[in-house]
Amino acid sequence: MNSKNCIDFHTHPIPASFVSGLQELGIDAIEEDGFPLPKWSVEDHLAFMKDAGITHSVLTLPTPHIHNGDDEKGLAVSHRINQEMASYVQQDPEHFSFCACLPLPYAEGSLQEISYAMDQLHAVGVKVPTNANGIYLGDPMLDPVMEELNRRKALVIIHPCRARQIPRNVITGKVMAIYEYPADTTRAVLNMIANRIMTRFPDIRWIVPHTGSFLAYELQRFKGVSGILANLKMMEPVSIDDEVGNLYYDIAGDPEPHALEMLLKITDADHIVYGSDWPHSPAKVIIAKKNHLENNPAYTGLINKIYKENGDRLIHEKK
Repeated sequence: MNSKNCIDFHTHPIPASFVSGLQELGIDAIEEDGFPLPKWSVEDHLAFMKDAGITHSVLTLPTPHIHNGDDEKGLAVSHRINQEMASYVQQDPEHFSFCACLPLPYAEGSLQEISYAMDQLHAVGVKVPTNANGIYLGDPMLDPVMEELNRRKALVIIHPCRARQIPRNVITGKVMAIYEYPADTTRAVLNMIANRIMTRFPDIRWIVPHTGSFLAYELQRFKGVSGILANLKMMEPVSIDDEVGNLYYDIAGDPEPHALEMLLKITDADHIVYGSDWPHSPAKVIIAKKNHLENNPAYTGLINKIYKENGDRLIHEKK
């Protein structure tokens, strides 16, 4: 295939409205994530895409999540950010589309922003954090948001967010990208499975980041433990295979040498899309990993699906 024919589902703009919004909300990116926000511009993003052979980027906001406990402030900030991200798409729809940010866990405000962003700004979907101030995906208080996203058959991209309480005296509790990001993604998806989100809201099209995080290991363990808990009447029975059957996964991070191979044990090539994680990952590193993937004979038959076919289906088609 043409390796330059690629859609990127895991790439982050750093809008000025995001930076100012974090300041307004009193949220410190270094305190939250363990490293500062990278520099970003539309021009730099287009240059990166050209060098990396990426033809289209679905822009989604990175962490920190834009909510500090003040619902109305979070809604106002997300509104401005979505307007700015939409302006990038309006200026260059060939290269950009975007998923809206929401002021979760504020359900009413999130419903307002879904309507505004998808109907007026033409967002292709929404981005949701694994947890919003400790409220995880799968929590019943978010069911009204899930109902609306399901009604719209929305594309929903998950992005990790640090847990509210973590041990700070170890390296994994200082720099979130090492462990907490994949851990919180896995924690959120397991909570979604336990609360039957994917079968209760079957038309939402979910993308799980970072090659599935720890799911390839945890799903088998969760099958065993959840069965024991169901027999003890400690949780409702759940069909894990039914819950995860239609999830999509991006391969941002380090798909080789092990993660992509492990992911293919729990899904198939029709449910995997490309993700770069630029600008949080350096361009040279991303390009080197991408070139290695393209030249790995084990994945020759999968590249076109991962780079283009599956992404086209997610952006342009609904179930």
